Amino acid sequence: MRGPGGSRTIPPVKATRLLSTAISTALLAGCGPQWGFMIKPVPVDQQLQETVIAADPGLFVTDKIAVVDVDGVLLNQRDSGLMGTGENPVSLFVEKIDRARADKNVRAVVLRINSPGGGVTASDIMYERLMRLREARDIPVVAIIEDVGASGGYYLACAADTILAHPTSTVGSIGVIVQTVSLAGTMKMIGVSAKAVTSGPRKDMASPLKPLDEEDLAILQSIVDKYYQRFLDVVTEARTLAPGQAEAGATEARKALTPEKIRALADGRVYAADQALANGLIDGVGYMDAAIALAKELSGAKRVKVVVYARPWGYRPNAYAAAAPADPRTSMQINLLNISAPDLLTLSRPRFLYLWTGKTFGER
Repeated sequence: MRGPGGSRTIPPVKATRLLSTAISTALLAGCGPQWGFMIKPVPVDQQLQETVIAADPGLFVTDKIAVVDVDGVLLNQRDSGLMGTGENPVSLFVEKIDRARADKNVRAVVLRINSPGGGVTASDIMYERLMRLREARDIPVVAIIEDVGASGGYYLACAADTILAHPTSTVGSIGVIVQTVSLAGTMKMIGVSAKAVTSGPRKDMASPLKPLDEEDLAILQSIVDKYYQRFLDVVTEARTLAPGQAEAGATEARKALTPEKIRALADGRVYAADQALANGLIDGVGYMDAAIALAKELSGAKRVKVVVYARPWGYRPNAYAAAAPADPRTSMQINLLNISAPDLLTLSRPRFLYLWTGKTFGER
């Protein structure tokens, strides 16, 4: 076929075939025995989609149990790494809770937690949102702690009616930390000095470029004490029973809990699942299926389907697959938890945290 001026043109169908062949050749050329390419179309609309992961037998099962997963460090910012930015865990959690709240067929929520905690405000936002769901819909919420439900992770679990933990879970770390870093000694050794021009003597408080003095420490301690008391109040409200109140299914350890006992437990330490149960911090030890069965029982529903919410590009075959695997190229192992390097770097800035860090970042 010839075009204007006698130039040769390729028919559209033939051109498409040639392009397809060229792409296939290029892809195959880049594939070795252990490598391949996959082209997968994804929806343009990235709103959360509901996926049914289990259902009772029978037709017309409409009642639902929603599994909402909470993973990793809870910070009110987007996850970031060498491969790009990800979700804001607070925003994603709120989106999932709002989805469950708006669905009148959701009869119960299972909160799957695997988190060492995070920011004071991030933890509190998520806690408040879950409490708002319970108040608006009056549906049972069962928390199931997997590997870790510590500090802010446990704070969030206290918004549930019932807290379960896997036999190998780590629970607790009730407390607050604000980590400060000083580079002043290193700077002096290498002959570097820094001077901040401030509007007041405490404007550069906790700066990494100068030592933390006693007055700075006292100011930070007063704020830590306030947030610690808030944490204690949340746990006390969730775990203690009023005089004469006999909550069905409450363990003897929970019935014996008092504000004084909770304060004694809340020295920042973590507990194994059986220790947490013996101290009344959780209501039982079990697995995900036990949490779903309990949620169904508490809801009063006869037949249910279990659903999860996820972005359309992520396939979720079951409740345990809700957590995305860590990228080994951008993460490091700390306290048996995968924390991305960018998340770790944010901890060098003064920030009030409900977070279990162990002694990774030094001591006072």
